[in-house]
Amino acid sequence: MIQTKTYKTWIVGILAPLSLLTLTASAHFDALDVHFGKEKDTNLHATMLALDKLFFDAYNNCDMETQATLISEDLEFYHDQGGLATSKQEILESIEKNICGKVTRTLVSGSLEVSPIPGYGAAVVGLHQFRNHAEPEGTPSKKSRFVAIWKQTGDQWQMTRIISLH
Repeated sequence: MIQTKTYKTWIVGILAPLSLLTLTASAHFDALDVHFGKEKDTNLHATMLALDKLFFDAYNNCDMETQATLISEDLEFYHDQGGLATSKQEILESIEKNICGKVTRTLVSGSLEVSPIPGYGAAVVGLHQFRNHAEPEGTPSKKSRFVAIWKQTGDQWQMTRIISLH
């Protein structure tokens, strides 16, 4: 009986501080989450939202000229299914051949997170969905993540790095 009581006291003595530590750490990380990804520069967020819209309106409507102006010559496009692509021309040709009139991209409302990159531009993280027009209307589309690194040169913005995760 004494051993069982000592064992229970030992367990409570260990678990109680661990529980408190876990709750404290959880509250700390929840507080961090409140600030993580929140835009401090609302003008930058509005700019990135407008650029995302401009690029993907062009993407959805096969406006290759607008897409070309928003993609850097030194683009690195990382795709979790297609691998790495570094040729701007090949990427644009692939979009024209495989996307135009076949797929529509939609940004998930409220998902865009923007972080400034001082002296360079901005990083954008968000969720989007693609609708394949060959599928029946109403076919569910899975949300997928993306990251885009935008470089600002004067008044011009271009994507230099894109990561697409499905």
